[in-house]
Amino acid sequence: MTNREVAGMITAVLGLCAIIAFLNAGINTSIFSWPLEAYLGVAFSIGWSTGIPNFLAYLLAALLFILVAVGFYKLGSWVYGLVAERG
Repeated sequence: MTNREVAGMITAVLGLCAIIAFLNAGINTSIFSWPLEAYLGVAFSIGWSTGIPNFLAYLLAALLFILVAVGFYKLGSWVYGLVAERG
């Protein structure tokens, strides 16, 4: 595993943690239930705002979190490539 891949994975994990913390700001729940609360909140928002069936809302919410993780991975590996290129 290259340093670029490690930087991408670290950025993806930190980015997901930041989004989960943002979605749970002001909610009085334990930190261990934040990921589930964020996922269910996004699924509810998608389902309620579009009126699609529940299973599709849950599927789209999972897809959204996967796309966010991939986006942060790509961003982290790209930034590491820029920094390592100059060094």
